[in-house]
Amino acid sequence: PSWENQTTIAEFVLRGFTSIRQLNISLFMMFLVFYTITVSGNILIGLLVLFSHHLHTPMHFFLVNLSFLEIWYTSNIVPKMLLIIIAEQKTISVPGCLAQFYFFGSLAATECLLLAVMSYDRYLAICQPLRYPILMTGPLCIKLAASSWLCCFLLTAITMVLLSRLTFCGPNEIDHFFCDFTPLVRLSCGDTSRTETIAFATSSAVTLVPFLLITASYSCILAAILRIPSGTGQRKAFSACSSHLTVVTVFYGTLIAVYLVPSANSSQLLGKGFSLLYTILTPMFNPIIYSLRNRDIHEALKRNLSKKSGFLK
Repeated sequence: PSWENQTTIAEFVLRGFTSIRQLNISLFMMFLVFYTITVSGNILIGLLVLFSHHLHTPMHFFLVNLSFLEIWYTSNIVPKMLLIIIAEQKTISVPGCLAQFYFFGSLAATECLLLAVMSYDRYLAICQPLRYPILMTGPLCIKLAASSWLCCFLLTAITMVLLSRLTFCGPNEIDHFFCDFTPLVRLSCGDTSRTETIAFATSSAVTLVPFLLITASYSCILAAILRIPSGTGQRKAFSACSSHLTVVTVFYGTLIAVYLVPSANSSQLLGKGFSLLYTILTPMFNPIIYSLRNRDIHEALKRNLSKKSGFLK
């Protein structure tokens, strides 16, 4: 092949939003505000759960895991993206690019499993309320959370190893603002069929299987809620899972938008716009949703704010 005599590249160039360079300052300020809200909001959720004893429940334990994940997830991408926009530092080494993809893929997969675990927690709380304290114990919560993290990081490592064995010999420009799987594979000058097949299998396992579990859990939850005779009881049961259901809808809705809509459209800018949904907007919305729709979090937040205002007076 014509690429055999070419030199293997040592770094990639992330083009980011070069097609709308005139908006760089506006984009930088907007993404910086979003990133600040995301990090501060998720830290606030973690601190509220840590210092509020009535929030020491399985659901809020998983919520802290989700908040920690969102901080790490967005910090893996946004700081480098801000440098690309404002400082024109568009280069990233090949190992650095692969590492960014590894953490991005691992954390996205972990979020899928954590959302499935949280749906199982809501299923037990609503469908088996009397047995809930016995079934959802502290050790089980730790095992479920740890298994979600470990399983996804190990599965993504398989794809990471296969990617690291590919040969990249030019061109070295990635028309994106971070190192995603598809742009990396397109730049390889070798056979990528095995890598793409295994990546498809692992990504399907960590997205479709949790989605099916979530669907099954909420089908049982819906059936249990409809069997409650009083409207007040139905509303109370639904409010117990409404925040999680909203987060699941936003998360999987953005996945569908990113991986189905752009495939039917040739606009690279549109694809980047959809990618912003799950890299910036979804991690920012999650703490807002839980702060507004989760009654316990909402009350803990108001209680702490009232204490702070009373102390200042």
